[in-house]
Amino acid sequence: MTGSEVRPARRRRRWPWVLGISIVLIGGLLVAAEAAARSIVPGIVRAAVLTAAHLPASQELDVEVPGLLVPQLITGRLGEVRLSSDAVTVDGVTGAIDATVAGVPLGDGPLGAVKGSLTIGQDSFGQLLKGAAIPVTGVALQAPDATVQGEVSVFGRAIPIGLTVTPGIQDGDVLLTPVSASLAGAQVDLQRLAATLGGLGQTLAAPQRLCIADRLPKGVTLSGLRVEGRQAVVDFTADGRITVDAALRANGSCPR
Repeated sequence: MTGSEVRPARRRRRWPWVLGISIVLIGGLLVAAEAAARSIVPGIVRAAVLTAAHLPASQELDVEVPGLLVPQLITGRLGEVRLSSDAVTVDGVTGAIDATVAGVPLGDGPLGAVKGSLTIGQDSFGQLLKGAAIPVTGVALQAPDATVQGEVSVFGRAIPIGLTVTPGIQDGDVLLTPVSASLAGAQVDLQRLAATLGGLGQTLAAPQRLCIADRLPKGVTLSGLRVEGRQAVVDFTADGRITVDAALRANGSCPR
């Protein structure tokens, strides 16, 4: 190298800095998009659920969508939606609802699996027993049983009766399995109850099935019923096609 030669200045490598800034910007955009989706999507889902369930716009309903929303929006389907409310009334039965819906389309289309539970108190449990052989005047819940109070007519006299049953579900119907009974405040065994009250006693002393299909959409099926503490929990499932098939949203029917 001669004294007159000048070494060219090295260019600084700037691409790592540019890449880093780009990553930060893209990350910020994704965060902003996720935040925007979180503020909008639950409200859209809530409105759609209230409309489909024929519930008022003022109905309290919490909507939770687990996981990142943006990737789910790109696919056009929410992987899972969780719904909850402290008080929902269905055909006079009021309770707290928790439900999980899998595979919720952002446009038209059927849902995936739908399952949930409704937790009800003693008064609502009595409403659930409409049509039972015993006219229900009161209910006391104490796990695992329910004691139903009512009156029966014996020789023209109204006699208080109590029937303790274990509730459950059989083929979508409410099933009441008798455990013990009382007449006029005195405990009687089930055989004595059957002998004393004739045909009515025989009905009360045997398991009773109550059809409530006429109070539910055809696409909804009861899958479980149990007493927990002093509340009853009703489990249910729903046909995912209920969102696209009006026949599944119409109430079912019970055999006469």
